[in-house]
Amino acid sequence: MELGNAYLAALRLPDLLSWRADALADELDESVSLAVGDRDGIRFIHQATRRRAMSLSFRIGDLLPAERTAPGPLFAAEWTERDWQRWRARRAADPQDRAFPAVPPRGPERERAAGDFEERTRRAAADGWSLDDQLIEPGLVAVSVPVRHPGPGPDGRPGAGPVACVASVVSHTSRHTAEDLRRTLLPRLRSAVTTMEDDLRAAPPPEPSAPPSGLATWTSASKQELGREFVESLARGLTVLTAFGEGRPALTLTEVARATGLTRATARRALITYEYAGLVRASADRTFSLTPGVLALGFPPLSRTTLPRIAAPHLTALSERVHESASLAVLADTGTEIQYTARAATGRVMTTDITVGTRLPAYATSLGRVLLAALPAAERSYGALRPLTPGRSRTRTAWPPSSPTSTHAATPWSTRNWRRACAPSPSPSTTARAVWSPP
Repeated sequence: MELGNAYLAALRLPDLLSWRADALADELDESVSLAVGDRDGIRFIHQATRRRAMSLSFRIGDLLPAERTAPGPLFAAEWTERDWQRWRARRAADPQDRAFPAVPPRGPERERAAGDFEERTRRAAADGWSLDDQLIEPGLVAVSVPVRHPGPGPDGRPGAGPVACVASVVSHTSRHTAEDLRRTLLPRLRSAVTTMEDDLRAAPPPEPSAPPSGLATWTSASKQELGREFVESLARGLTVLTAFGEGRPALTLTEVARATGLTRATARRALITYEYAGLVRASADRTFSLTPGVLALGFPPLSRTTLPRIAAPHLTALSERVHESASLAVLADTGTEIQYTARAATGRVMTTDITVGTRLPAYATSLGRVLLAALPAAERSYGALRPLTPGRSRTRTAWPPSSPTSTHAATPWSTRNWRRACAPSPSPSTTARAVWSPP
């Protein structure tokens, strides 16, 4: 996901606007997404979905054909004639949208709707919003409004800058018809977009980050270790994409070469190749920037990989190595309990039966103690005592620890890079050890 994260960090929009999209989803109890244009398609950069029997399966980075979406006409309103020619050529070569695995193939019932895309684009440009009435698949409806960059538009009108991204509210016909979305939810979406544009206007410019250097130096050692099985030119080329990031949205050829440690000629060939592939965009000021196409490099299937799924094989390996159970937990929304999210148990005659989802008081478990220790002291809450088992103390007077042996610089665990706690578990005669790592 490193390549996709480099693009998202350089873009900044998810960091600035995703919390607004999440709040709108909570307010409307509907899914809300943010998307950017990618040639003649759109890609999602943020999804705030609702948990329902029927919910969206789109992932961050998924590519959809512009003509089958609500955001598509809003992006197409800014297309050049060359962009329209590319779109017509793609439609002629792929009439069923087989090149877009995130959507079902186009059937005859949606051919007419996609065919009036140019008319929908003209309406969207005039109205400032767009509607998707089951263009992707039956039952799926959406309404979209563009979020514009600060500054005047091409005609000099204030507040009419180019489209930065498009915000959409997505629902199902069992809850809303397309017309119902337009009538009841569009005003609230427009209000949220206005707030998003205010956020973009008020956001300070990104602080230039320290430029990396020598990103490609590891490739030579790997080549020596693996021999001809290692494609060094491919590895070097990929490091060019990682040169971009937060505070480095646009780089010159010299800056790319310096960041990667490659020669200017090698960096130039990589950038030209990526520009042709649609992964890099060249600007008139001789700088290069990443495009949304970078998200296609493995990001969609990984973007929904949950922490428990990532941790599961590592917990299993740890459990097998130490011959003890290993668990993963988070601080629950109460702030006083932990909730187990993953677990690898050992096979023994007597085991502690803790299933995923189990909640326990945070102060009474090692996992909870390190999670509480990660919080500022003013934000820690221990909750009310409640009886658990006869084998565990019902007092919390011994925690937080006050002795020099269990504190660090007179502040319990507050300044350490990682934290450990060893404490009695809720089960009698059982102890547990927990480690917390900062994100």
